[in-house]
Amino acid sequence: VQLQASGGGLVQAGGSLRLSCAASGRTFSRYNMGWFRQAPGKEREIVAAITWSGGGTHYANSVKGRFTISRDNAKNTVYLQMNSLKPEDTAVYYCAATARGLLQNNEYDYWGQGTQVTVSS
Repeated sequence: VQLQASGGGLVQAGGSLRLSCAASGRTFSRYNMGWFRQAPGKEREIVAAITWSGGGTHYANSVKGRFTISRDNAKNTVYLQMNSLKPEDTAVYYCAATARGLLQNNEYDYWGQGTQVTVSS
């Protein structure tokens, strides 16, 4: 699976962005998908994850109620809608795919190239 993330940019605090991650291949619907982020000097952390069917989701406590993960298996795409953005959300955001887990970095086998999100105060 090859992943291409897009949709990052510069936004003011309180604003919104929608990230997209397009996957190649015909087996996208078999993979659980996750969005991760990495800020300068910090470890990569999971932001949100969604099961292969879309029936299950997980969010980091820091983004609950503000971010929404979704997927469209017909379009081979997973989304991250980010609302009420805060300066601390500034990071490079990565999408990733796994067939063997959901919540841990080391369970993900395929990674996109990352898209920068910058939230100004």
